Amino acid sequence: MNIRWLALACLAWLLPIGTVSPSWAQAGGATVSRTPWGHPDFQGVWTNQTPVPLERPAALAGKRTFTPEEAARFEQTSVQRLEQALGDDVELSGEIDEVWLETQDGRVAPNLRTSLIVEPADGRVPYTPEGQKRWDAVPKPLGERGVDRPEDRDQAERCITTNGVLAPNPFYNNSHQIVQTPDYVVILTEMMHEARLVPLDGRPHVDAGVRSWLGNSRGRWDGPTLEVETTNFNARRLFQGATAGLHLVERFTPIDRDTLDYRLVVTDPATFTQPWIVENALRRANGAPYEVACHEGNYGLAGILSGARAQEAGR
Repeated sequence: MNIRWLALACLAWLLPIGTVSPSWAQAGGATVSRTPWGHPDFQGVWTNQTPVPLERPAALAGKRTFTPEEAARFEQTSVQRLEQALGDDVELSGEIDEVWLETQDGRVAPNLRTSLIVEPADGRVPYTPEGQKRWDAVPKPLGERGVDRPEDRDQAERCITTNGVLAPNPFYNNSHQIVQTPDYVVILTEMMHEARLVPLDGRPHVDAGVRSWLGNSRGRWDGPTLEVETTNFNARRLFQGATAGLHLVERFTPIDRDTLDYRLVVTDPATFTQPWIVENALRRANGAPYEVACHEGNYGLAGILSGARAQEAGR
């Protein structure tokens, strides 16, 4: 059966880390809603929008957590920080605000961490020298980018893929719809409209020769927690500079009816000196995801490249 068709039909949704939950997860005391077939019910639309960056900013070096008051101020000033980040790269004309950026949905996670990375303790990606060099060469959404070929632009700008649940972008479209059947969980990510089909029947991963942008996911229930292991990424995915050897383990744990703890363990010995861990929260969202009609070969990218050729020709 065609995987894309099955994903849409369902929508009509190795690093052993045991059963340890983050320190702020209280799933054991929460009442877990169940599907008619008895699995924990995570169905609905969730947002992982947050003003907290993946890595701890240099200005917060050595500070692992906010106080509640600091967290509230950090949420309230997220637009100003984005304006500062964009100011050197994009000419702004007043269009940046909390509605357009959806920052009203952004929250510091219940753990009050100053970075989404909680291990290592410095809140930074633990690169090997080769991994750092590879990541430095990856085009970034903000910063200097080339205009000689499509590959000079970042993957989101080329409408290929984004980090989705793994690491939210600071702007918008951080909704994720979860749909379940007895045998599958489907996670539809708003940005790029990507659907991850997660079988729950214990089948092995596909052959190592089968590679894709989203990898190959397999899930299982560990009490109230959904654990998803993903392998088989292609060599062009380059999540934080990782190679095709990237291995991810995600854990979704209910905190209460409207909150899921999200925990991610990232492993790739060719890129990172040790596994690193991300913690965030998914909160029930108001409304459905928008269609993101972004596609490869989009007109904007063609305009960027043709405009650069015109500039070079002196027109």
